[in-house]
Amino acid sequence: MVTPEQRRTAVTDAMQTAGLSERRVCRFTGFARSTQRYQPQRDDRALREQLEALAVIRPRWGYRRLHWLLVRDGERVNRKRVQRVYRAAGLQVRRRRRKRISITRRPMLPLHAPGDRWSIDFVHDTLADGRVIRLLTVVDDFARVCPLIAVDFALPAPHVTALLDRVAERTPLPRRIVCDNGTEFTSQAFDQWAHARGVELQFIRPGKPVENCYVESFNGRLRDECLNESWFVNLAHARRTVEAWRVEYNVARPHGGLRWLTPGEFAESYRLSTTSTSNPYDR
Repeated sequence: MVTPEQRRTAVTDAMQTAGLSERRVCRFTGFARSTQRYQPQRDDRALREQLEALAVIRPRWGYRRLHWLLVRDGERVNRKRVQRVYRAAGLQVRRRRRKRISITRRPMLPLHAPGDRWSIDFVHDTLADGRVIRLLTVVDDFARVCPLIAVDFALPAPHVTALLDRVAERTPLPRRIVCDNGTEFTSQAFDQWAHARGVELQFIRPGKPVENCYVESFNGRLRDECLNESWFVNLAHARRTVEAWRVEYNVARPHGGLRWLTPGEFAESYRLSTTSTSNPYDR
């Protein structure tokens, strides 16, 4: 089906190529002259700028999800209009045969206090009967404190958000969360949870786990000191063992990046330093 804009373009090209009048070209093609003289009244510049900005943040989201983001932020816009402007701007998500970097790397902002930024990731292990378990690890990038290690057979996005809300009852949520592009973190449920609580999500580039280095380093310690040294009989045994290691990591394990203080000691020393005139971390 030919759109009105394509009809106008065809008539204009025929007039310039054959040197015919608009009346004769419209009679030969069967197009109405009113279509040729119609001038669109809509202005999509603001919507296009919004979509282009959202496409930078969510490079693998199509127009339907971008429309959902606009509606969530209070915009009253028709989905078909979003689709038209989205296509006109050339923002279509293309299929990729191999993994490519879709966004440029953004430098991480400096950390100034506990709670500035958390990193989250998943780790896999097996029980004695061969069943696979998943571990959700959460690390404070500044103090290296681990507020949560969740162990279960499945950890979908609604379960992850419920666990983080439970952590928020005793520890304030961070300003930013760094995560990879896994389905749990790129889902609408997780995005809506973060938006409702004022948490900014920072996604690393695909295939670049080094950009999530804090939790990757923590996962290595967890694997070496706990998972590889334990033989889990069942899920309850795994939860008890991992939780005991998490507590020991926070309160009894010295960290080389924290001047050989434990994460708990480092967080407490920072809290005390904020009440004094001198800050020990400036030295």
